[in-house]
Amino acid sequence: MGEARLVRAASPRVFFDRCREFLAANEAEYNLILGLAPGLLSGDHDYDEPIYLAWAEAGDSVRGVAFRTPPYKLSVGHLPLEIVPELVADLGRTYDEIPAVMGPEPVAEGVARAWAAPRGLEVRPGMRLRIHALTAVRPDLPRPPGVMRGGTSGDVDLVARWLAAFSTETGIPGTEPEAAARRLVDTGAARLWDVDGTAVSMAARAGATATAIRVGYVFTPPELRGRGYATALVADLSAEVLAEGRRSAFLYTDLANPTSNAIYARIGYEPVTDVADWEIGADVTP
Repeated sequence: MGEARLVRAASPRVFFDRCREFLAANEAEYNLILGLAPGLLSGDHDYDEPIYLAWAEAGDSVRGVAFRTPPYKLSVGHLPLEIVPELVADLGRTYDEIPAVMGPEPVAEGVARAWAAPRGLEVRPGMRLRIHALTAVRPDLPRPPGVMRGGTSGDVDLVARWLAAFSTETGIPGTEPEAAARRLVDTGAARLWDVDGTAVSMAARAGATATAIRVGYVFTPPELRGRGYATALVADLSAEVLAEGRRSAFLYTDLANPTSNAIYARIGYEPVTDVADWEIGADVTP
């Protein structure tokens, strides 16, 4: 197949024209960048410049991708390890700092350490996540009181508070909560579990690929947990996605949270691959 080399995309159009077939063949693993494609291609996004899009190429084949939409972390796929020094050198010509690297191990760890070592920075493992896919919602799930509904303008303040709590609880940074809540409601992405007119749980359509939707922002206030609201909400949202003709739904779980992993397995989600965060900074210690 030949030696792998790094190719930096001159534009999002160049990147997706070259990598779309590869990404589509690994849709679950690369659902994040596929979900970002419409905004990157149209320019309708609020990311900082420069946006980084690159791929590893061997012969005529794409072997993996790396991307960053600042201010967020760098994401890498199953890149050949021999390309890590070339990738880190190119990143160094682009950014002064990178907060973290997310991707499969050992690639993510290798990139993080190669970036940190010459800069005198420390690295440490962050969240371990598992990507799941669902193609059918299991029947006969327990049904708590309530019903799924879309978010409305009257829910924006509540959704914003829950997004802020979600970010704090999970450690996953997000955009400004009020703006994110407005966007989720205005685009029809927000879903709430409603019991007698009161919203008790939240989820959202967080990103679309050609054949799937990613389910995200699943949150129930602590005092309302253990009643099956989130399970029912994710199940109904997943069923909604499939009823639209999508082939599957994706979601991420924290491997340190066995409760959520068990809940999603009961709905019908199956593991696809694991990814890890490696945090970089002067103030982190292994």
